[in-house]
Amino acid sequence: MADRPDAHELLEAVFEFLASEVMPNAADHRQRFRTLVAMNALGIARRELESEEQTMSADELRDLAARIRSGDVSDDALPMLKEHVAAKLRIANPDYLRLYE
Repeated sequence: MADRPDAHELLEAVFEFLASEVMPNAADHRQRFRTLVAMNALGIARRELESEEQTMSADELRDLAARIRSGDVSDDALPMLKEHVAAKLRIANPDYLRLYE
């Protein structure tokens, strides 16, 4: 049995606090903007925790970039890069990805 609250529950609790108590009482545009940024960051963290997708590692990306620069481009390079970017966008900003799917 895992300890509670778990990471997902903590993220949701902070998000709800920001959305229901901080945003409605934000005194100025700067405070509202910073609260929205925090809520967006919590959403990214939640999606990252929930994601089971594997993206290319930094080493794999560097290797692929070096191969592309040298002209050694495999047939699967573009589909691999597209899937890598799509997986990252599903975490960072799924609404943006939906515009192009």
